[in-house]
Amino acid sequence: MDFDLPQELIDYLEELDRFIDREIKPLEAEDDNIRFFDHRREDARTDWERGGLPNERWEALLAEARRRADAAGHFRYPFPAEYGGRDGSNLGMAVIREHLASRGLGLHCDLQNEHSIVGNNVGLLLMIIYGTDEQKAEWVEDLAAGRRGFAFGITEPDHGSDATWMETTASRDGDGWVINGEKTWNTGIHKASHDLVFARTSGRAGDGAGITAFLVPRDAPGFEIVEYLWTFNMPTDHAHVRLNQVCVPDSAILGGEGRGLMVVQHFFNENRIRQAASSLGAAQYCIDESVAYARARSPFGRPLAHNQGIQFPLVELQTRAEMLRALIQKTAWMMDRHGAFSVSDKVSMCNYQANRLCCDAADQAMQVHGGLGYSRHKPFEHIYRHHRRYRITEGADEIQMRRVAGYMFGFMGQRAPKGVSEGPDGISG
Repeated sequence: MDFDLPQELIDYLEELDRFIDREIKPLEAEDDNIRFFDHRREDARTDWERGGLPNERWEALLAEARRRADAAGHFRYPFPAEYGGRDGSNLGMAVIREHLASRGLGLHCDLQNEHSIVGNNVGLLLMIIYGTDEQKAEWVEDLAAGRRGFAFGITEPDHGSDATWMETTASRDGDGWVINGEKTWNTGIHKASHDLVFARTSGRAGDGAGITAFLVPRDAPGFEIVEYLWTFNMPTDHAHVRLNQVCVPDSAILGGEGRGLMVVQHFFNENRIRQAASSLGAAQYCIDESVAYARARSPFGRPLAHNQGIQFPLVELQTRAEMLRALIQKTAWMMDRHGAFSVSDKVSMCNYQANRLCCDAADQAMQVHGGLGYSRHKPFEHIYRHHRRYRITEGADEIQMRRVAGYMFGFMGQRAPKGVSEGPDGISG
């Protein structure tokens, strides 16, 4: 067995670092843009007068970073070459995402809104595979460049991981459909022109088949943004929306009638392994910063690093990080060779363990740094508040563990709803 990373991938990490130092760090330093990353970050990013939405200048800065990354050939790394990408692998994306997050908070990679100079554009991947020719002509280039996107309307006020029980419905009306229902946690809908709304068009509650995905224009009559929900980490772009007799044509369907959940499940594993890698990278940053501080800080006449009460918790975290890194890279490597669903149990293991590790590492970093660690002058509180979200939104810890148990005990096939091979576990929006 060869555990060495491909040389071309190692070389590409160095290329990314040079690009960050040449293009992104100077942009981060211009016009006091550092306010979006230092102790002022939460206030600077948030438009408190508009219900806590992201500040327009903050989003413009992110857009400029994406534009520069796209011009340099980095933003589209994971996409097919025919769409300007580099045919990036799952292993490549896992290693890159960890590397960028391990550099710490910055314009190169700010996971609060999935911003990165190497894009993880699930919407584009879905459009390439499931879009009609007309949909691709309208969407692909803007999605690929990060100029446009759509939100995902899956979760409902009374239904999260139990998405096959959703109450939103779509009924035939001549050549189109009428949609009624409510969705919540529609991330990014404030900027998106469309919401990918999942609605039951046939079947019964609990069936995986019979749910259809519709690209619904945000300005469609009857489409209402009820409120933006404030969260542990601000700003917020997570909306509660209501659809009241919203009419869309047949051409709004993405992926075929009744196959909506199968469409979105297609990329669950790819998205989750990348998110796990990001959490691992952020955890490694917290560990590294804590070690450096413990070596430099000298209360009572000697460095903190001499104290086993400081050493041992960080040793435990580093050991967990090393084991998790091996599993993440192995899992991504296997996905490249055998397909995304060949390692579903391992993806769930990686995901919930990485998210727990990141929260634990951020908490320990605060403890090692003392009062400074608790302050906003260090990024640990921001890392904790952001990554705590992923223990819920990427499929809760308990859902991921249930998924692993399903494979261990042979329940997945028995419990799978009609039309879905993977079962409902982990479906969230």
